[in-house]
Amino acid sequence: MVRWLGWTLATIFTWGIWAILSKEIADEIQSPAHSQVLSTIGILPVILALWMMKDSPSTGSTRTGIWLALGSGMVSCLGNIAYFAVFSRGTKAAAVIPITALYPAVTVLLAIPLLKERLNVWQVIGIGLSLGAIYLFNVPGVEGAFSSWLLFALIPIALWGICGLMQKMSTNYISARTSAIWFLLSFVPVAALILLYDPVPSGISARTWLLATAVGFTLALGNLTILLAFSSGGKASIIAPLAGLYPLVSIPIAMWRWGESIGWRESLGIACALAAVVMLSTQSEPQTAPTSMTDSFP
Repeated sequence: MVRWLGWTLATIFTWGIWAILSKEIADEIQSPAHSQVLSTIGILPVILALWMMKDSPSTGSTRTGIWLALGSGMVSCLGNIAYFAVFSRGTKAAAVIPITALYPAVTVLLAIPLLKERLNVWQVIGIGLSLGAIYLFNVPGVEGAFSSWLLFALIPIALWGICGLMQKMSTNYISARTSAIWFLLSFVPVAALILLYDPVPSGISARTWLLATAVGFTLALGNLTILLAFSSGGKASIIAPLAGLYPLVSIPIAMWRWGESIGWRESLGIACALAAVVMLSTQSEPQTAPTSMTDSFP
């Protein structure tokens, strides 16, 4: 198994667990902003562990790589703020969350022309299957895709998609470890600003604190593994849609945990996802990672 595929599969697993934990904590914390603040606690141990690890040599301008990583984190945070703004319009979470899960499409559309990534025919089919699977997993019906608030939901979709592209670009300059550190560090000041304007209420149970920590930890770990996939030579246009298939992990757990059943959409989504994994991992030519951004652009 090629390294980037192994790290991407680790991302799928980690974010699959994150999705389950997020559902658990949503039942206990009504404010999405407070959920983000509390989950930041789980990010801190990952930052500390990464800081203590030995780094690999940089392959380009360290300053540029750091700015890209830090910028990707800030763009991600802006996406979260826009995400919360959609909720402030009175839209239900069951409608917002599915649509915004389609953000890998933006990364794909940007990575192919900007990073000059070349794909074989099987990988193109795999991208289509993976995006189709993400849609089937997350969008409950046609009415969910064409609601009046869709214009506002497009903002976090676009920002999170751009974030994925910037993460890939940062690994062309610096190691996955350094990129992950600066990406995750950007969440700390955002949490501080939220606390400044909207303090977390008292009386939060120990179970809620533990769940929030686990949510942040799995989110951070998933971001680390996807950065390792990028830095191992993986193409953003392939890794992004693959990583979006984390419902392959969360759906079986949800069926066991809450006794949920799946319909034809989820079954078809699983079939598309499995086929996409096979096709996206097919390489017809040696794949090498660019050593700098000058290698990514003409």
